[in-house]
Amino acid sequence: MKLYHGSNIEIEHVDLSKCMPYKDFGRGFYTTVLEDQAWRMAKRRAKIAGGTPTVTIFEVPDNLLEKRDINCRLFDEKPSIEWAVFINNNRNRKFADISSPECNTDNKYDIVAGPVANDTVGLLIRQFSRGTIDAEYLKREFDFGKLTNQYTFHTEKALQYLKKVGVRYDR
Repeated sequence: MKLYHGSNIEIEHVDLSKCMPYKDFGRGFYTTVLEDQAWRMAKRRAKIAGGTPTVTIFEVPDNLLEKRDINCRLFDEKPSIEWAVFINNNRNRKFADISSPECNTDNKYDIVAGPVANDTVGLLIRQFSRGTIDAEYLKREFDFGKLTNQYTFHTEKALQYLKKVGVRYDR
């Protein structure tokens, strides 16, 4: 399976210590199977931080998410309440129950895969966590969004399966 990572630089070697915390699935290296999505991220990152929009291309075994030595958390292609709670917990700097299976702050999952929480979804998640909207409303709103995806690598064990196979600049 091919995975794409959009940035303002080419990724020679993934350094998990440089990955930002409090992201959708926790601190990790974020990729997608959607090249266009990676280009959008690359252009956004270059605009914010300078550099050249760059997409680094990786391959992983097609059966990676089924391997027994990798602890994966997989979400459906469509957003769900479970997915929203997981994202909320990972983004919340005050979330304290890091042993919970509903977060990845401690990198208990080597790989997490599921939809991306865009700005609209992020707002819905915040409203849900504050009790402004209920689960039924949240689920109904999820059905209207255009979906993207992310495959995130959180441990050195997971990174050993990620093989760089190419790079493309400024599309």
